[in-house]
Amino acid sequence: MAITLTDLLDNPTLKLRALGSSTSTVGTPIEWVAVTEVENPQPFLSGSELVLTTGARLATADAQRVFVRQVKRAGAVGIGFGTGFGHDAVPAPLVAEANRWSIPIIEVPYQTPFIAVGKLVADALSAEHVAELEALLAGHQALAQSLLTANQTLGSGLPSLLATLQSMVGTDVVLEQFQAKVFSSLPDAEPNDDDWLPVPVPTGKRDSCTLWLRKPFRDAGIVDYAKSLISVELANQWQRRDDGRHVAGQVIHDVLRAALPAADISARLRGIQINPAEKNLILLVQVPDKKFALLSGIALPPALGAGITAVVDGEFLVVLPAAVGDPVQLARHLSRYLHGAGIPASVGVGGAYTQANGLRWSYFEAREAASRGLDVNEPERLSLTSLLLASEDVPMLDMATETLGPLLEFDELHGAELMNTLASYLQLNGSLAAVADDLSLHRNTVRYRLGQITELTGFDPAVTADRVQLWLALSVRKLN
Repeated sequence: MAITLTDLLDNPTLKLRALGSSTSTVGTPIEWVAVTEVENPQPFLSGSELVLTTGARLATADAQRVFVRQVKRAGAVGIGFGTGFGHDAVPAPLVAEANRWSIPIIEVPYQTPFIAVGKLVADALSAEHVAELEALLAGHQALAQSLLTANQTLGSGLPSLLATLQSMVGTDVVLEQFQAKVFSSLPDAEPNDDDWLPVPVPTGKRDSCTLWLRKPFRDAGIVDYAKSLISVELANQWQRRDDGRHVAGQVIHDVLRAALPAADISARLRGIQINPAEKNLILLVQVPDKKFALLSGIALPPALGAGITAVVDGEFLVVLPAAVGDPVQLARHLSRYLHGAGIPASVGVGGAYTQANGLRWSYFEAREAASRGLDVNEPERLSLTSLLLASEDVPMLDMATETLGPLLEFDELHGAELMNTLASYLQLNGSLAAVADDLSLHRNTVRYRLGQITELTGFDPAVTADRVQLWLALSVRKLN
């Protein structure tokens, strides 16, 4: 504990005596003892010192008054004047000037060495520093313990850690990551720079992770340690989610490719907490390649907590029980969350079905919907393309490759744009005028290209049966 002038005066071994009338700083902690014999000690003081002098250079009343004023301006807590050297008593002008400037004066008798006063102050400061370090270490231990030990109310992990931090700093705390609240001790809190202190938390991700502390608060170095623990825990959570999503992704990949017998597939789905006997649906998230790495470990909003997340072939899937709520609303919530996190995403919604086949149908529906590129893409009627792709017995991809392969090779060799022409022709319901306008071509050029398509593929886009074949091939290629 810091020592004060009152403590020094109460110490009988020092035999100090208070002079003058000022008691303004007798309870102020002394930060150091400065011994000086210069006439102007102000440049050598930083404030809160007890200034000790024998007055060797203070022979005149003017010098004594100047000395007091300079000590006052430096912010010292008091003056200790040693008698028995150059002065038998503390000079009256010095005491009067000290009363005028409200600075306490203490007489230090000849038998009391200045070093004895200095040692008492130094020992008190050292004890205070040790106590602060012990309190800091105890705080570190309490924070680490709260992170690792289960709490009956909050469990273990971040909520317990942040609740412990809240009690230590004596204020509300909010943790945000990807612009969303991970934890808040104050419901509906909206931190701002005026009333809250933002503390950036490094995670190695571009997630704008911030610990907010509402002003005022107590901090004896505990916040920096808490920030380090939060950073480590968020990194661990990220890695656990990433690992779990890749494991779940392998299972769902096998389901989509029908790589295992039905009984094995059902068992593996249950192993990742998906009940194939209930209706499940898929939300499929497509993002730019450079942003996909963020999806693998990002925490999802609590509204999607019932979902199983997976990474499959560069796509992010959320498998939800149909009973969890309106899938379109959940998709909108997910889309807003990802956009707020700086991840532009297109979310496709699949239908809700039972069994592994139903999960395949939902996946291809969601994938076909996401190809429209809107923020949220609702499922349309169950399409023929999705049904055929979901069936492991129909080699749709082989059919698409065989049908369109000649066009792809011809376009690569000659830059003929036959694939674009075919896609536009089918999209615009076979209207030559609309295709010519869409591609900025003459109608005769469109007719010529359609003739090339018929010659290369053996399918005439003007014939209904052939048009269906070409449309299916294009749809399959787009989805794969």
